[in-house]
Amino acid sequence: MNKPYLIASVVIGLLGLLIPALGSAHTSDQAFVLLLPTTVYMTAGVLAVVVTVIFLIALPPATSHKLLTSWSLIRVKPLPKLATITSLFSLVLLLILIALGFLGSRDPLKNPLPLIVWTFWWVGLVGVQGFVGNLWHWINPWRGLCRVLGREQATKAGAQLKSLGVWPALVLFLLFIMFALAYPSPDDPDKLAVVVSLYLVFSFIAMMIFGYDAWIKCGEFTHVIMSFFALMSPLSMRDNQLQLGIPANRAYEHSNTLTRVSLAVFVLVLLGSGSFDGINETFWWLSTIGINPLAFPGRSAVIGQTVIGLVLANVLIVAMFLLCVFAGMQLLQRSSAHSNDSNAHRAVSVQRAFIELSISILPIAFAYHLAHYLVVFLVNMQYLLAVISDPLATGADYLGLGTYYVTTGFLSTHHSVEIIWLAQAGIVVLGHILSLILAHGIAVRLFGTAKRAALSQTPLAIFMILYTWLGLWLLASPKGG
Repeated sequence: MNKPYLIASVVIGLLGLLIPALGSAHTSDQAFVLLLPTTVYMTAGVLAVVVTVIFLIALPPATSHKLLTSWSLIRVKPLPKLATITSLFSLVLLLILIALGFLGSRDPLKNPLPLIVWTFWWVGLVGVQGFVGNLWHWINPWRGLCRVLGREQATKAGAQLKSLGVWPALVLFLLFIMFALAYPSPDDPDKLAVVVSLYLVFSFIAMMIFGYDAWIKCGEFTHVIMSFFALMSPLSMRDNQLQLGIPANRAYEHSNTLTRVSLAVFVLVLLGSGSFDGINETFWWLSTIGINPLAFPGRSAVIGQTVIGLVLANVLIVAMFLLCVFAGMQLLQRSSAHSNDSNAHRAVSVQRAFIELSISILPIAFAYHLAHYLVVFLVNMQYLLAVISDPLATGADYLGLGTYYVTTGFLSTHHSVEIIWLAQAGIVVLGHILSLILAHGIAVRLFGTAKRAALSQTPLAIFMILYTWLGLWLLASPKGG
């Protein structure tokens, strides 16, 4: 067997063995029984992805480029002062929320801070960012203060920091995910107020040392995540022009500007962390770490296992993606040796392909984020509305809601639960389809022709198909804990 094909076979075999340990169980934390026939449910989703692969192979390169190119709608007047005002307002609101975290109700579902952080910000705002564009630009709480204090530009220390890429932000993001998944009580208002306060002060000091511009791009993980997910939006701003394209078209346009391995790894860690978030409470994972899923002893009993699992999931995702890119390049080199195509001798390194193609994973990471938190968002937004009406839990009713009950009735009827599952499955499948379109467009730009792009993408396409299958299967996996 020829070496490139042997490598591809090894990749496929490894994916089959390793992906179950990483499978993306992006569901809600609710315990549901899948209402659709499993084979029909999974087969339909996977076939949609397979059909996309076949369609992209036949697509002319020029059409791939046009498909992923945005067009201008209207010119918008820049409003830099407004961004300063909204940022300062956001900072004041955050300080009020921290105070309420310390002084308000001890119940996480009656205190504004946990609901704002975990429901509005981490679920809602991150999701909205991928639909309407970079809202974080307007409401991040540091921009306005740094502008007022004259610390917006990078300092000499900031210039040195930029040489590190986004590795500092990646480390902080992993610490954040560890806190969210492994800490026994991440939604305790008191403890969360301490964590948010420390991070706010830490970030402010870093911005005073390095300058806002340097720290926000290299060290502030929220900004990096929001910037990535803003690339998913069909709407964008460029040179004061409002532009429209298919979802993720901005990611395609942005991919050839990426030069840092750290940015590529960050995107893959978004997927790896989301994947582990999904699998963390499955019966499979709990039984693997020796826990009875029906008698979960509490988070404090599995802190070490959770941290180790999170790290291993991310290492495996990065390694598997790199292996797919390497195998694709090997197939391409083998084909180029017997080709007279003028594009056959394009010099593209594995590192460059790894960096540019990594952005194609973004739609999958975004889709799993939405699917995983869908039900939690539908329930907790009701609690958030009640808390806004009575932020100090004193019996006030500022919104005039009257007697207000949080309902989970939509989880009790066949029709509504079926709609939720179809929505989650549709989001996951659409995310994979967008990733394939994005990867193909980037590969065409890298390698010159649709044929060469398809050949280079073979291992990665197989990876995405298997990931789709496992993601849909794990949507129905029983949860413990």
